[in-house]
Amino acid sequence: MSYIAAALTPSPVAAAFPGIQWDPLGKLNLNPREKSLLRNAEHNPIDYTLSTEQEAKTYSCLLLRILSESLGPTGPSRVSFVKETLSTEDAMQILRVDAMGVVAHYVITKLYEVITCLLEKKGMSVAATFYNPTDGMLIDEWRPLLRVLHLGGNGDAFAQRGAAVSLAYILMAGCPSQGGSTMTRKINYSSAEEPLQALISWITSQLQSSVGTFLSLVTPTLTALMNCPEARLIFSSSGGIGYLCRHLRIGRSTAVSANSKKINKDAGASVQQLYELCFCLWTMTYECNSSATVRAHFARDGAVNALVDLVSSAPREKVVRVALSALRNLAICSADASPDSSGKKTIDGSTFLTDMIGAGLLKNIDLMRERQWTDPDLVDGKTFETQAMMVMVSFYLEILLSAMIGYTLIDYIACFFQFRRRCSLQTSS
Repeated sequence: MSYIAAALTPSPVAAAFPGIQWDPLGKLNLNPREKSLLRNAEHNPIDYTLSTEQEAKTYSCLLLRILSESLGPTGPSRVSFVKETLSTEDAMQILRVDAMGVVAHYVITKLYEVITCLLEKKGMSVAATFYNPTDGMLIDEWRPLLRVLHLGGNGDAFAQRGAAVSLAYILMAGCPSQGGSTMTRKINYSSAEEPLQALISWITSQLQSSVGTFLSLVTPTLTALMNCPEARLIFSSSGGIGYLCRHLRIGRSTAVSANSKKINKDAGASVQQLYELCFCLWTMTYECNSSATVRAHFARDGAVNALVDLVSSAPREKVVRVALSALRNLAICSADASPDSSGKKTIDGSTFLTDMIGAGLLKNIDLMRERQWTDPDLVDGKTFETQAMMVMVSFYLEILLSAMIGYTLIDYIACFFQFRRRCSLQTSS
């Protein structure tokens, strides 16, 4: 399965990378051949360095070993405090006082480039590079990436973000849904499952904070993992849906404050983070038909209320569009394929539609028609109306065809004519 790799913000000390000299760094225990490989990789295109599976594996394992050697017991000291991009002069000064910290950033940057290349290059794969060809097990060299996530103190934001994204793609390559196993290569998913659980556990621990800077650590990795059904189910079982809903509610308050120009950057999610979190929640809705547990989490954690609030208050159309898409999936989900075996009340589309009524979705959709949309990310200012109408269609059809909600005949007739009126309005527009 192919991906478009999540974007990785450049290291704040990237200007010092050309100044790294491998010979004086005796702590890394590099032999002449390894030093030559590093120099050649720096001067040649990454495609050339990864021309064969064996070369890709050799270079990747070397990078991971260097990362392991460069990590101290509490992480890089000076580099971890650098938040803004440094000039060449300042970056070189950091290199002189904290060479291992700069090397760690360099290695993570190059590893990300390797993974990006493998995702895009035909005839090559992440699975072939990071899993043993004989038994299909994940190579042991991956472990420093997890160590980076748990560095002492405040950690190293760039290193943690880059390590998490890289580890996510490596582990997803071992998941059955991603086509990791082929006729010629079998991947042992059990070797990737436990590290994947550990990675998602780290993500949820970061989501427990309401500070926006913590969100920036995990959103690139989380949006990447949402491509993988195995990761989505683990994330749900770890309480991930509840954390997403919580941040969407906090982000909504932040967005309202932003409109009044009274915003604290650390108060909650930014508009872009709000979109990414909503995107993650939308992808989670695709597990509703196949998992009673996921449906229960959506109902328990107030997902509908959070999404309806976004529809009414999100400052960007792209956020509204994704929120409506998530509501539509919830409205049409079914429990037929995965009924709740515990004997509790069935949770399906009708449950979520009832929640949408209580949350005032229909009123919000009416108000949306009167809003002036100026989002530069969308050319068509009425794109959201298609999704809005789809949610409304699901809502009215549920009322007309189901007696579970307890509507009277008069209610059915009123809803039917309101539904017809809205359809005619949509057609005329």
